[in-house]
Amino acid sequence: MLSRLFAPKVTVSAHCDLPCGVYDPAQARIEAESVKAIQDKMAANDDAHFQARATTIKEERAELAKHHVSVLWSDYFKPPHFEKYPELHQLINDTLKSLSAAKGSKDPATGQKALDYIAQIDKIFWETKKA
Repeated sequence: MLSRLFAPKVTVSAHCDLPCGVYDPAQARIEAESVKAIQDKMAANDDAHFQARATTIKEERAELAKHHVSVLWSDYFKPPHFEKYPELHQLINDTLKSLSAAKGSKDPATGQKALDYIAQIDKIFWETKKA
């Protein structure tokens, strides 16, 4: 009798860790936009103190962007996604590498490249949400 009392009343399933709605490439995009904006500001300001502070913040934002991309790869995207989008593994790898490059660079072009890759992930992500 106790087992029936404490048995789940409803069983749910999801293709990801939690029901959809908790994952979104926008988190990575926002952090990557910060990286690029900081790079733009660094190019316009030669003050050593500003450069040091901006570098620290840029590196933190790049790491956060990498984290969000990695979470999408490991927790959201599943085998059916990789079957439908065989380029997805390479795209995520390229995105992570571009974020690492932006982390170590003052050149806004590196930040833009990371944003371009994230836009491709975003497109695939939203296509998977339609299915």
